[in-house]
Amino acid sequence: MEGSHDVSEAIRQTRYERLVLFILASVQFITIVDFMIVMPLGPQLMRTLQINPTQFGLIVSSYTFAAGVGGIIASSLADRFARRTTFLALFAGFLLGTLGCGLAPTYHLLLVARVVTGAFGGVLGGIAMAIIGDVFPEERRGGATGTLMTGFALASVAGVPFGLVLGTNFGWHIPFVVLALGGVPILLLARLALPPLDAHIHDVQTNPLKSLVETFSHRNHLNAFALIVSLMIGSFTVFPYLSAYLVSNVGMTENQLPLIYIFGGALTLFAAPMVGRFSDRYGKRRVYRIVAPASAVMLFVVTHLPATHVAIAVVIFGALMVCNVGRMIPAMAIVTSSVRRERRGAFLSANSSVQHVASGIGAYLGGMIVVESSDGKLENFGTVGWIAAAATLATLWLVGRIEVASDIDPNAAPSAASLAIAAAAEASVDAGEALVGLSGEHPTLKKDASIVSPIE
Repeated sequence: MEGSHDVSEAIRQTRYERLVLFILASVQFITIVDFMIVMPLGPQLMRTLQINPTQFGLIVSSYTFAAGVGGIIASSLADRFARRTTFLALFAGFLLGTLGCGLAPTYHLLLVARVVTGAFGGVLGGIAMAIIGDVFPEERRGGATGTLMTGFALASVAGVPFGLVLGTNFGWHIPFVVLALGGVPILLLARLALPPLDAHIHDVQTNPLKSLVETFSHRNHLNAFALIVSLMIGSFTVFPYLSAYLVSNVGMTENQLPLIYIFGGALTLFAAPMVGRFSDRYGKRRVYRIVAPASAVMLFVVTHLPATHVAIAVVIFGALMVCNVGRMIPAMAIVTSSVRRERRGAFLSANSSVQHVASGIGAYLGGMIVVESSDGKLENFGTVGWIAAAATLATLWLVGRIEVASDIDPNAAPSAASLAIAAAAEASVDAGEALVGLSGEHPTLKKDASIVSPIE
């Protein structure tokens, strides 16, 4: 009877974990589409709002800057509240900001709405990773992170192309309105399905300013921040200029550009969960040290790509997207595990801020190097590729300097779920089945102590 009870608890726990991942991945999908859709809507925004490219650039960058500031503020406050409370407040604010974008009649009001959206949306990713850290033990965080990353793939495959269709046929306001309304059911589901996740609060005794100082002075935190900075520079020196390079230098047309996002997103959709499972099975550092060099090679190849057939360009871009997400999955799993539970919300909010600021630095650095020639082609893109590849290879050393803080108390009795836990959550989630399986109270998270253990 006891064994049957343990198995029943394990199945219930697995359904619960799948529901959590479904909620987090859905929010990830909405926030990424909201961030990405602005860029391809650029021509329409500049035409209808009668703004110049510099003003349009401010619309894009205002989100990133607001996200950076929001992350700093959240890092001093996040661990003083239950994860569910923080998550719901941030997501509600994000949806209101997105709706404001859809209703904005002028450039300045749209700019204000993007600032609000970025301030809330930029922190959501960090809180989502904190929830992953609270719900999933370290040995299964890679798989959970891989499933969460499917939100990025789905955004590329379906979200952005569908948003472009809506924007082209019905006006640029409509994609934002649809995103805001589509997020309301997820907000309600999160309110009903997520437990409080407040086991960390009893450990929080410092004031916000002291918490902020401690977050940015801890050696392990600084090593994790350094890893994230190198990863973002390795990406954003290249990615903002890839579309222009593929059109002006490689020979693709603007109408063919959606193909690279659809193909790359489709590959990532299948690859992300696999990389997550491999990270848990073979060790996160080991998988990272395999994928990161491949990513460096692809960054070099794509930035030196000559005029070629569209199919070749699509395949190379797809391989780059897989490598990029493939390195982020074990890296984020390691970063999430590098901090003790009672500091996790503050740290991951700060990490979100660091990530956005580093992305802006990378994009600015790339813009300083890349120039447009008289015939419209981009020059010095190969130099940017060398810098991106070098930054990526530097992470092979940085990833070895991060220790993993485990939330496992060696003196505590194992829970029933941990004795017979089922397979890690998969990318395809049946929310209805998960809700049926949750007939009552949520699985309880123990207030375990934290110890430092070596990473695999």
